Amino acid sequence: MNPQRPRRPCLALLGGLLLGYAATGIMAAELTAEDSMHPHQHLREPIELGSRPLFLVNDLAEGPLKSKLLSCAQGPFRRTDFTIGHRGACLGYPEHTRESYLAAARQGAGFIECDVTFTQDLELVCRHAQDDLHTTTDILIIPDLAAKCTRPFVPARFNEDDNLLTPASAECRTSDLTLAEFRRLRGKRDGFNPRARTPEEYLQGPTLAMVGVEAGPAWGTPMTHRESITLFLELGVQMIPELKTPVVPMPFGGLTQEAFAQKLIDDYKAAGVDPRRVWPQSFDRRDIRYWLANEPAFGRQAVYLEAAEKVADLPSPAALQAFKAEGINIIAPPLFALLEGDATGAIRPSAYARAAQAADLEIVPWSLERSGNIVAGSQDFYYQTIAPAIRREGDVLRVLDVLAQEVGIRAIFSDWPATVAYYANCMGLVPG
Repeated sequence: MNPQRPRRPCLALLGGLLLGYAATGIMAAELTAEDSMHPHQHLREPIELGSRPLFLVNDLAEGPLKSKLLSCAQGPFRRTDFTIGHRGACLGYPEHTRESYLAAARQGAGFIECDVTFTQDLELVCRHAQDDLHTTTDILIIPDLAAKCTRPFVPARFNEDDNLLTPASAECRTSDLTLAEFRRLRGKRDGFNPRARTPEEYLQGPTLAMVGVEAGPAWGTPMTHRESITLFLELGVQMIPELKTPVVPMPFGGLTQEAFAQKLIDDYKAAGVDPRRVWPQSFDRRDIRYWLANEPAFGRQAVYLEAAEKVADLPSPAALQAFKAEGINIIAPPLFALLEGDATGAIRPSAYARAAQAADLEIVPWSLERSGNIVAGSQDFYYQTIAPAIRREGDVLRVLDVLAQEVGIRAIFSDWPATVAYYANCMGLVPG
């Protein structure tokens, strides 16, 4: 989420089946365009959770939480607004592709995210960053498009003992391409091979096998912002687009930052979308202020993303009160900001979480299941404040339980929405 941090790939296992959800025996009902005007109808449709949620439940330490979650193993399971498909279902699918979005809906996401950036001819498209095409698409193996990249592919350099001296590199931006050229791309899981000697090798990023994460197709279909709106209406989900911070100087081709913020909203208005179904996001408070002043029907539920990298960088209680005073109602901090732990294994709300509650701010944290196997990665960015408490894979559900029951979050971004959907259904966090 944070544009200032190096992007962490959505880790995925290779192989597997596109539809590997037979473990639940629950099939999603077909959605129709007519039903899309009634999103809460779709929240009552059955979904497909696969085997990962129950694996995590079984991995929990014995106790009341495990007993409660095990009692729900037979369902029924429904779509829930408590789970947000972060870039779709990018733990197993090419992010920000039609295939990833469809997987998120199948897994129960009530919200799905399109990160919004722009092409050379100022068309809005769904990409996590303006400068990620070299790691999320096949652009480097399409010669005429690769030639347009801001920084073309440079192979890795090695010494005579085959030790890596300089990693392979490239930089390809959406703004390097027209929309027509963008449409020629295929999406892939985010990642690259730093030891690559050829563009083909560069596309072979790292993978991580995770229990119950069924791999989607190797390639997916990138989407424009407008196409994502059409799809989300058909699926009956709510929309939570992020206005991505441009890497190019603004204005770009006459497009100012304010015009970019307006262009995002205009796509929803043109499609006749009820503003109550749209939750625009930005890390830049100026974007939130613009929406509040110029598009208040959308701005009142705009999501202000928190970019802090460590606890010391988080806003003070007074700053959180000031956010609320200027009309910001929803904040989206990284997981670590909301939790603290100790050597005994306890996980509890942080001082920042309590201050956000006191400021009457709704909280939508990012992002669950972003760190791969959390025991191996418990020292990373997302779990930095609770590392001693993370002892097994099932502890991701302890984290989720504290966020839901003690912090009182509104919803949560997840790279594998099924995990959150299982928990939310079991705890009654779905419409009646």
